Amino acid sequence: MSERVVAVTGGHGVLGRAVVEAALERGWRVAVIDHAMGHAAADGALEIGGVDLTDPVQADSAVARVVERFGRLDVLLNIAGGFVWQTADDAAPAWDRMFALNLSTALHATRAALPHLKVADDGRIVNVGSAAALKAGAGMGAYGASKAAVHALTQSLAEELKATSVNVNAVLPSIIDTPANRADMPDADPAQWVAPADLAAVILFLASPESRAMTGALVPVTGRV
Repeated sequence: MSERVVAVTGGHGVLGRAVVEAALERGWRVAVIDHAMGHAAADGALEIGGVDLTDPVQADSAVARVVERFGRLDVLLNIAGGFVWQTADDAAPAWDRMFALNLSTALHATRAALPHLKVADDGRIVNVGSAAALKAGAGMGAYGASKAAVHALTQSLAEELKATSVNVNAVLPSIIDTPANRADMPDADPAQWVAPADLAAVILFLASPESRAMTGALVPVTGRV
């Protein structure tokens, strides 16, 4: 299983890059699916840019390209998503946008990947939820609700797939140590946050055959907070 075939959505974000690098270091074959274009391919990775995963047709096409290149698909890592801090009385509500970026991307990529994952020896889907969806603070309503929907998708799909070899789990990080978060919270201590490489390690465990006894799990990854 050293050459598991992995599709990473949102692979050009901070977390996505950490996941891609860690998967390549394991000798896995990696496809990066992202809305962004023009990025240099990671060594050995298949780059599929310009993909709007809120469109199911584009999701189907991207997954088909992965299978065409590598001959199969073993793992789908749904990293793509977005974040907006916004109070409920904002003049331009972001609720639809949050559900599109966080739930629809995961759902459409999953639906496209399922026929291939079901015939894999140890198919895996790993979603990215959020600790903020368990207790949303001020300004976290839209984001937290969209991630709570990802949690529900994870658990429901795990039940639906129990008769197959496909396991579905999610990680629930707290604040991830990214340049954007450091800029937005200059007075915070990033040592208390979750390092992208540490979160990537948990994701890749859930993507591995060793996680076969886990499905439907919502795994908190909260650093030292």
